[in-house]
Amino acid sequence: MPASLDRSPLGRNRRFALLASARVISVLGNGFARVALAFAVLALPGASPGRLSLVLACQAVPQLLFILLGGVIADRMSRSRLMAMADVVGAVAYGGLAALVLAEHASLVLMCVLAVAAGTATALFSPAMDGAVPLVVPAGQLQQANGLLRVGTNISLLVGLALSGAAVAWLGAGWALALNALSFVVSAVLTWLLRIGERPRRKSSGWTDLREGWREFSSRQWLWAVVGQYTLVVAALNAFVGVLGPLAAEDGLGGARAWSVIVAAQALGAIAGAGLAARVRVGRPILVAVLATLPMAVPMALLGAGAPVWLIAVAMFASGVFSDVFAVLWSTTIQQKVPEEVLSRVISYDWFGSLAFAPLGLLAAGPAAGAWGTGQMLFACSALITVATLAALLAPQVRTLRAPAQAERPAATRRKTVAAEPAGEETAG
Repeated sequence: MPASLDRSPLGRNRRFALLASARVISVLGNGFARVALAFAVLALPGASPGRLSLVLACQAVPQLLFILLGGVIADRMSRSRLMAMADVVGAVAYGGLAALVLAEHASLVLMCVLAVAAGTATALFSPAMDGAVPLVVPAGQLQQANGLLRVGTNISLLVGLALSGAAVAWLGAGWALALNALSFVVSAVLTWLLRIGERPRRKSSGWTDLREGWREFSSRQWLWAVVGQYTLVVAALNAFVGVLGPLAAEDGLGGARAWSVIVAAQALGAIAGAGLAARVRVGRPILVAVLATLPMAVPMALLGAGAPVWLIAVAMFASGVFSDVFAVLWSTTIQQKVPEEVLSRVISYDWFGSLAFAPLGLLAAGPAAGAWGTGQMLFACSALITVATLAALLAPQVRTLRAPAQAERPAATRRKTVAAEPAGEETAG
């Protein structure tokens, strides 16, 4: 559980403590897996960058393909039970990967199958997780809760990434993957203990549920305008962090050491930003969130211009701060403004839209840098973020949507939420 939670009134909310602890533990394990899986694949006979890309793609693609299905299921059953089931799938997937590596007979086909299972588990977990927060936290504490969750997961991921290299070196990639599988088991137990009530039984088909979620999503201009913005922003960020940044660092900044300093600065900024966002109160949260995207374009431009490492690191720290201000304000506004019974489906459309071009950003960045130069592509990514952000500001609802005077959900929705909860637990109303 994040240390900051102990000093918060939310620390007395047992179910939020369980939710936060589960999330922090699973993210810590994922930090191990990012490094361990890569080294496990590279240790296979005949390993190549192409094989590594294939396994990672098998993990990433299901996250995009099945995220809408995850939203439909999360609005049909207990969100805590779905999270626990997804964690079990993740534990089996990473446990299987660990066993293959430790047995030294890791078939590429089996690793791809298990990577698909791990990606599917993420797609099922994410909409349920975001939709569970307003069911375990009073409406007036949603922003603080989202901020604390971001602080905890940012610290956990940073620690996981920092320790993963040592774990792989000392224990081997197989045991590091086994530790990740264990983290999913612990998370599954904690999410099961949340005991969020079952959803009212629905007679509609899954397609009908998807169409209903789309109507709720598309009827809110502020929602689809910002998701459209982030379709381009995430593609640019993926190209920058995954390909263009390392290429530029290798060419002119001294290589991996300089890039690690820059990335670490962003991670530290994200921790600070989540803590700030948990406390800040703004009247127009979507306007502030969209404006907070603009600083993300600055590090790309500086790196493209050949700025010194310290200046790029400062810009990346600021980018991390503002990225988490965006994330907390965005999550809180969705949880406050969208009816609870369709919340996970709307969140799944948010995830789907935001990630739609993410693989394209990774695939196109390398060839584009070879054709036009890394510096030019960094400027192009910076310009893309700036233009997408300014375009989102053209939507009237983005500029004018106001936070509730009292952060409460509509009365009818609140009654449904309370009715779905087991007796004797805190409710979201």
